[in-house]
Amino acid sequence: DGCDNFCSYCKVSLVRGKPKSKPLKLIFKEAKGLVRRGFKEIVLTGICLGAYGRDFKKERVDLVDVIEGLEKIKGLERIRLSSIEAGDITDSLLKSFLRLTKLCPHLHIPIQSGDNVILKKMNRKYTRKSYLLLINKIKKIVPQIAITTDCIVGFPGESEKNFQNTLSLVQKINPLKVHIFPYSPREGTSAAVNYKITLPKAILNERVKRLKALSEKSRLKFLQKFKGKRLPVLFEALSKEKKGYWEGFTGNYIKVYLKSGKPLKNKIINIKLK
Repeated sequence: DGCDNFCSYCKVSLVRGKPKSKPLKLIFKEAKGLVRRGFKEIVLTGICLGAYGRDFKKERVDLVDVIEGLEKIKGLERIRLSSIEAGDITDSLLKSFLRLTKLCPHLHIPIQSGDNVILKKMNRKYTRKSYLLLINKIKKIVPQIAITTDCIVGFPGESEKNFQNTLSLVQKINPLKVHIFPYSPREGTSAAVNYKITLPKAILNERVKRLKALSEKSRLKFLQKFKGKRLPVLFEALSKEKKGYWEGFTGNYIKVYLKSGKPLKNKIINIKLK
């Protein structure tokens, strides 16, 4: 819980305070309890997930220690990470994808913008180039990995050129999914205080629409790589969208539908993707 990144658009650092990590023993106790209740996949969540352990004064642990401990729990099949900042993805974490069998090949790494000027105004701790280099490095180590991300559209002062840089970076990284957030000021944040002029709503909506279209193209391009391949799918529930189908996810977060009259909830089945 908590964050000390102080991104200019975000109120979390102001209201939640500095990062506070849950003790390792408590995490493992909770995880074992969930496994006893039948859960096969656990998602590690946190406001600033990659900062885990930095606030401990005596114990020297980090996110990799959490993952390694969970890996040893019998009956747990999958460990998935929620959103993690680019600067918190260490070589040690990347090597975990190769060493450990339960860690899902999926990382959600927010971009927010693909333009250096806007990133600086947002007080993000990376550049367009460093983000792209990181994604290329991750894909080289873990070829099957799915990258999902967040983008803020219409940050104050965002020109068409700035927005084009976001579009081109999204295209280069080819994410499976992009969560798109139209900028809205949060009272008390430095962006709300310092940048009073916001984009006209018509321009904002048009940019959101363009990024959504690119996001969909990127999703389909990623999915095509796995057509005809066989991957394990953890089925979660009957689909509300497709009658008679069960839905679930691969380790790399591809949503899969399978028609079956048998109950598939909480079962992991190897499926040939079509």
